[in-house]
Amino acid sequence: METEILKRLYIIRHGETDPNRNKIIQGSGLDAPLNQKGINQALDFYKAYSHIPFQKVYTSNLIRTWQSVEKFIQNGIPHSPLKELNEISWGVKDGTKIDQKEQKIYTHMINQWKSGSLDVCFEAGESPNQVAKRLNSAMKSILKEGNEDVILMCIHGRALRILLCILLEKSLSDMEDFLHSNLCLYILSWDGKNWKIELENDTSHILN
Repeated sequence: METEILKRLYIIRHGETDPNRNKIIQGSGLDAPLNQKGINQALDFYKAYSHIPFQKVYTSNLIRTWQSVEKFIQNGIPHSPLKELNEISWGVKDGTKIDQKEQKIYTHMINQWKSGSLDVCFEAGESPNQVAKRLNSAMKSILKEGNEDVILMCIHGRALRILLCILLEKSLSDMEDFLHSNLCLYILSWDGKNWKIELENDTSHILN
């Protein structure tokens, strides 16, 4: 017997920003808008998926996420910005240019997380466990909404990796397994008990 799908979640990462292009660390402490390439990516996504009957759009509180789905919101789809969906805070590293020295520091932090040290973070920043706690809270609220069967969500790279680990019940130490790029798409389905990936890191909709 085929499993009934109760919810389908379309998750995208926001479009490109100048910090993305210029290899600057961009967490919740950096509220940069989309650049022209990012705006074009958002338009491409809208053209490819405007036919989907989304019942709700969720974004973080950061401008780059709601700009990425602005066309859907303008089209009348209800929108809820949630601070719980914000990107990880990189603390003192937010806004830092990733040169050779900073790349080594960043890579060391990622390797600590891979090894299971999920409470460590940069000074004044957040750890994966802290981000997971607020993302979990957001998803519990979203799943309580019984009339939202097809959902569009726009979040951030690190938050996306952590959220996928939560939904698929994987260890956060495995979050690097989930690849992403600007305006990539993941589609997940929920049968009331488990989430399943139907599409991952897809950018076939981007034409420019």
